[in-house]
Amino acid sequence: MALNCTVSKNDLLEGLNSLQNITNKKGTLAILSNVLINNVPGGLNITGTDMEVGLRLFVRAEIHGEGSLTLPAKKIFEIVRESGSETISIQETENSWVIIKAGLSTYNLAGLASDEFPEFPEYELDTFFSFKSYIFLELIEKVIYSIASEQENIYSLTCVLFEKEKIDGTYALRMVSSDGHRLSIMQKEVDTDLDQLHLNDVTLIPKKGIQEWKKFCEGRDTVEVSFEPKQVVLRDGQAVMVIRLKHGEFPKYSAIIEAISLTNCLKINRIPFLESLKRINLFTEDIYHTIQLNIDFNKMILSSQNADLGNAKDEQSITYSGEPLTLGFNCRYFIETLQVMECETVEAYINSNSSPCLMRSKTDKGFISIIMPMQL
Repeated sequence: MALNCTVSKNDLLEGLNSLQNITNKKGTLAILSNVLINNVPGGLNITGTDMEVGLRLFVRAEIHGEGSLTLPAKKIFEIVRESGSETISIQETENSWVIIKAGLSTYNLAGLASDEFPEFPEYELDTFFSFKSYIFLELIEKVIYSIASEQENIYSLTCVLFEKEKIDGTYALRMVSSDGHRLSIMQKEVDTDLDQLHLNDVTLIPKKGIQEWKKFCEGRDTVEVSFEPKQVVLRDGQAVMVIRLKHGEFPKYSAIIEAISLTNCLKINRIPFLESLKRINLFTEDIYHTIQLNIDFNKMILSSQNADLGNAKDEQSITYSGEPLTLGFNCRYFIETLQVMECETVEAYINSNSSPCLMRSKTDKGFISIIMPMQL
């Protein structure tokens, strides 16, 4: 049989758009740059994978002929995006070629046989828990910026640690990330009974998986989640995403938190502090973004210098009555942390001139950021 169908441009475009980040990864298998299209009752399933993240979407369509094939993900997306027609027809011909018709436009596009496409991972059907999507969006937003880059030697730092904990009879979900220079922790209480949610001793979600998880939750009110030993599965009525988990150790972050005494506190207005950091960052060296903070009674002076450009200084009013401090930090780390916070006033705890800085606020409940100092 040969696939032959008619589908709404907007429905197909939305589906193909969701797959672009997954299929555009440069890899050794040419088939992974393609999407698998096959008919199911009522429409089409469109699937993409990079062997780390797999996404299968349902798109309503009129089916005139049953079949399956794969097409270049980027090219079919571009064809549909630029089409001036409200409907698109796809008709398979010989050797996995297709004729695509959109209004007065006709395209001949070469595909690959569907039997070369990787099998979509199987998963348990009765182990899902339903959550409001905003729970995961808030968790991810607060930790995604401090995941280590893919070049990091400690590969577990290129992942997010996922945990659950029962606190006073209520369950909380927690995500933790670190690139070795900073640590971000976000925890949210949930109403769901999570006794049967089984996690690995160390559950590590790769950065690519976290990015796609965030996209999956955007535009959805609820999402169902299931954790298995080797994968996490997300689904709703129209889509299924499978993210392959990593295995390894993650830094003992609780020991880092406990090492910081919550006594020497600075209270800083978040927005003025953020704006000051952006100004000072104009004169930092590109690689390390080093700034100096001089902290004294109710006053903080920020300064930076660049060997080629010059220097900058900015003063902020704070609430502080401890001993004077002089510290060096990566300015960008402060900026990125403050941008995900929502409070008016940040509480920053620093024990000494060589201590890390712990930031939190009463408004950003469940969020803690720790930034390691730099040598001046």
